[in-house]
This record gives sequence, structure tokens and C-alpha cells, in this order.
Amino acid sequence: MTKNLIDSQEGIPGMMEDTGANFPPFDSATYGSQILWLVITFGLLYYLMSKVALPRIANILEVRRDRIASDLGEAESLKKETDEAIASYEQSLAEARQKAHGIAQSARDTAKADIESKNAEIEADIAKQLVAAEEKISAVKAKAMGEVEEIAQSTTEAILEQIMGSGVAAKDVAVAVAAAKAN
Repeated sequence: MTKNLIDSQEGIPGMMEDTGANFPPFDSATYGSQILWLVITFGLLYYLMSKVALPRIANILEVRRDRIASDLGEAESLKKETDEAIASYEQSLAEARQKAHGIAQSARDTAKADIESKNAEIEADIAKQLVAAEEKISAVKAKAMGEVEEIAQSTTEAILEQIMGSGVAAKDVAVAVAAAKAN
């Protein structure tokens, strides 16, 4: 059957006929010319790459390297500025805290001194009032003690008059009150 198929294809135009020739890249008779054209093509490509494409790529890489280096330098300088700003801020904050602490301490000391002076004034005023009150009490007490005899005599006379129904001599009542006071 395959033989019939091969026989039937012989008459078809465009079908390969076995002429005994090999595929040109594998033909040993064309190796020399193929190698020559390979060397010429490789040389031209190498020349074009080394003179046109590679310098452009090298230039692009150089520009990128320079840009990266400048960006890193700028970032480093910005980092230094930031560190300096942070240090300055922390120092200012510490100074402000110290100042606030000093102001608070000063305010406490001033308030304490003011309170102590007011307390001293109040204590002095209270002492004056106490002395005045003691003087008044002594005066009232002395006056009351001076009137006690009189009150005792009049009270005794009134009681005796109620009990006895008649009056007693004031002289006798005064002597009895004096005797009771002495005991």
C-alpha cells in the first residue's frame, strides 16, 4: 500500500524527488562558504554592537549610576539634616522642660512663702484677739467677783425673808456671807 502511495506521488508536481543532494547546511561541500559567511556576519554584528549598541547601554548605565550616587548623597545629607533637627528639637524640648520645672518650682516657693507670711499674719492677729479676749474675760471675771458678795447678800436676804417671813438685818447677812466665803 505504501508503495502505491509513493508511486502515486511521483507524478505530482512540487513533490520532492530524490536527487541524491543533501540539505545545504549539512552538505560538506558548502562548509567553507558557510563558515566564511558566519565569520563575516559575526564580525559585522560584533562591530555594530561594540560601536553603536554597547556605548549607548554603557552611557545609560553610567547615567543611572551617577543618578543613584547623587540620590544616595542627597539622601545622606537629608538624613544628617534630619538627625540634626531631631537633636535640636530634643535639646529644645529638654530646655523647655527644665525651664517649666524651674518656673513651677519658683511658683511653689513663692506660693509657700506667701502662705507662710499670711499664716504668720493670721497667727499674730489671732494672738492679739486672744490677748484682748483674755483681758475682757479677766475684767468681766473681776467685776463678777466683785459683785458676787453683793449678789450673795441680796440672794441670802431674799431667801431668808421667804423662809422666815420677816427681814433679817443686812449687817448680819454680810457677816455670814463673808464667813462662808472664807471657808
